[in-house]
Amino acid sequence: MQSWVEAECMHSLQLLCRASHVALLLLFCLLLGTNEAQDTRKVMIMDVDMPQIARADEEITVRMVVKTELRECMVIKTYLISNTPMEGPFTYKYTGCLCEDYPRTFYWDFQTNNTMVIAAVVDVVRQLNICPDNKAVMPIEANRFHVLKTLYIH
Repeated sequence: MQSWVEAECMHSLQLLCRASHVALLLLFCLLLGTNEAQDTRKVMIMDVDMPQIARADEEITVRMVVKTELRECMVIKTYLISNTPMEGPFTYKYTGCLCEDYPRTFYWDFQTNNTMVIAAVVDVVRQLNICPDNKAVMPIEANRFHVLKTLYIH
């Protein structure tokens, strides 16, 4: 009877040890996956706010807030483009320094008589004397970001 109890205890201990090794391996893999996910930072976050519907000759305001999760600063150039040629404030380009702790907000005011598709564009550019101490980075994967919106005129 004692040998059966000892055998059963040994068998239980072996299962427990195997389970704990598997559990440790699983925990290790989960920790690695969590660390990788935490290091993923977004290069560009764009929030474009504009009306969807307007009347002909009504003044339209497009507001774009640009943010980054990168620790390094970037020199950015922002502008609007559309399927309908526009002049005036619509064609203005803004250049600025974008840092993690300093989001930027840009505004464009214009009038139109036509329904149009508008692309709010941010280019990351190489330009000196924009960011403090001329310390700015260029993303490896992409340097142009955009958001498309449609303005319907009635």
